[in-house]
Amino acid sequence: MSDNFTITDAQHDYSEFGLSKNPFPYSPVPEDDPAVYCGQQQVTDRISNTVSSVLSTGKSKHLVVTGKYGNGKSHTLKYTRSLVRDRDDVLVGYVTQPGEGFIDIYHEFVYDIGFDQLQKLSYEFLAKVARTETNTNPSSADEMRDIIDDGDVLLSELVPTAVQQLSDVTKFADFARAMVHLVYEDTNLYAWQWLTSEGLRYEQRKEMEIHSAIDDNTTAVRAFTALKSMLLDIGYTGVFMFVDEFERISQLSPKNEQQTLNSIRHLMDQNSQGLCILFGCAPEVWQDVMGEYHAFSERIGQEVALRPLTEEKVYNLIGEYLNIARGSDNKSISPFTEDSLKIILQRSQGNIRQVLSICSRVIDNAVRSDSGSNKIREEDVLEIIDNL
Repeated sequence: MSDNFTITDAQHDYSEFGLSKNPFPYSPVPEDDPAVYCGQQQVTDRISNTVSSVLSTGKSKHLVVTGKYGNGKSHTLKYTRSLVRDRDDVLVGYVTQPGEGFIDIYHEFVYDIGFDQLQKLSYEFLAKVARTETNTNPSSADEMRDIIDDGDVLLSELVPTAVQQLSDVTKFADFARAMVHLVYEDTNLYAWQWLTSEGLRYEQRKEMEIHSAIDDNTTAVRAFTALKSMLLDIGYTGVFMFVDEFERISQLSPKNEQQTLNSIRHLMDQNSQGLCILFGCAPEVWQDVMGEYHAFSERIGQEVALRPLTEEKVYNLIGEYLNIARGSDNKSISPFTEDSLKIILQRSQGNIRQVLSICSRVIDNAVRSDSGSNKIREEDVLEIIDNL
């Protein structure tokens, strides 16, 4: 018997099913920008109201999306993020899980924003200062960069004023110095490291005249608040933070869990304007939080639950995914049959993750089996389910 195996990049031919590819994910983890979203009306309404309220009034508002594992919490948060991120007047960051404390939430939030976006914000603030302190009138980060590169404005003349003004806005002088140093080639990576709470050697901080570090929950809350204050000062509507898998806090020690929740509570208390946090959390953990940490849960006050998909929603979800690979926009469930989808619904119990996983495996198995049928039948689904 041979122990050899074959690796190939040859693709399956799905044309017998009227498809150009297998449209279902092999690993049913939501993409960063989901192409398909099959929402539940009570959830989409509540999220829309929360986001719209922040955008229209500027007042902070927060929401917890609960749901069992695989019912679409991450999918919902990422889809909402993709919609909000299209706006030019907000800053959006995604946190995959809360880590060991708020400093980890802050770190991942800033990392998701990225160096380029933070540097752009630095140039935007310099542009605001230049409009009042120089004879130039830059209206964007790119124009400010060009003015500096062309020598129309000298950084040595602009930066001291910019640092002072940003310190006044943020009440955090070291944050102000780090943000401004993002425009210097020699120190921008040091500034980025400091802003992401990675820590710097004393000599590196001294080069930017920075005296402190973002090294605990308290300073992380202070830095986050400083960033939001800066954004509002340069004309942004606010900051949206999406915190997924919030149930992970239940794995922390009681002390760390309480410190994390207290830090988020302080963040909310210090930012009554321009902040929106959407959490994804398992319902049982959120119930514990509501029962044990009233001061935190009262700051949110809103919860909306994702439920397992109904038969109609499962059919719509599968139809939307199939449309990706058939170049059309219709509600047909072909190549699946009604009977095969009923089996998928029964096995998955309406759990989105299981629906997508089963569909992906069934289609590939049907292609490999070369049965000559252009339909996926009940027995095709049962064959996969029996092997799960």
